[in-house]
Amino acid sequence: MQTPSKLATALLLGALIATPALAQDKPKAAKPGVLATVNGTVIPQKTADAFLAEQRAQGQQETAELRAAVREELIRRELLTQEAKRLGLDKKPDIAAQAELSRQAIYIRAYIQDYIKKNPISDDQLKADYDKIKAQLGGKEYKSRHILVEKEDDAKAIVANLKKGAKFEELAKQSKDPGSKENGGDLGWSSGGSYVKPFADALAALEKGKYTETPVQTEFGYHVILLEDTRPLTPPAFDQIKPQLAQRAQQQLIEKMVSDLRAKAKVE
Repeated sequence: MQTPSKLATALLLGALIATPALAQDKPKAAKPGVLATVNGTVIPQKTADAFLAEQRAQGQQETAELRAAVREELIRRELLTQEAKRLGLDKKPDIAAQAELSRQAIYIRAYIQDYIKKNPISDDQLKADYDKIKAQLGGKEYKSRHILVEKEDDAKAIVANLKKGAKFEELAKQSKDPGSKENGGDLGWSSGGSYVKPFADALAALEKGKYTETPVQTEFGYHVILLEDTRPLTPPAFDQIKPQLAQRAQQQLIEKMVSDLRAKAKVE
């Protein structure tokens, strides 16, 4: 079964396909501000304008064919809406709830777009964010392996086995980290800032080819860490990741706005 959004896409596609045939039946001239009238119900031109704006935002070029397709799409939607109401579907609690959620989503999107427009993110702020992230990442990357266990005694036993000559990759099979245990505990190349602080500090203190002889405790459990190699960290240039930084900054701006509204709200 198609979801409503997929159904709408299918209807629009059908309208686009049908446009050449529909073009033969020229619509009667509508009143100013009116796109069409369906069984006595007016479809405002502003509804078509909003629909066309969405299509342009998705890269569609506005043409006479597209305008005709949008007109036919909106007529079909109105016909289907009228039939749904005739059957009383609009009175069903679950359908009414979905309609309310859709209505809220439209207002929320409009408000957020307006808020972002009125509170633009400056290049200076993005550059400051970039420098802060660079500082957090540090100037070095580490290629490491680890074995994560629940109990400190288990980690100490792993260290004892390593001292006896056991291979780190074999012992890693008992790790509770599903992402690395089948890979010999391999974590690949990462900056110290990618890890929680106790892990990062232990990694930075190791020499190449050495492992932590004292288990490292983090919120995840106890780690035995092996440092295989290091290399200088070369972060991407500011201009290269500026769009991602802007998106991140906007998300943080919105989260703060919502948090402030939530703090002021009277919720019972």
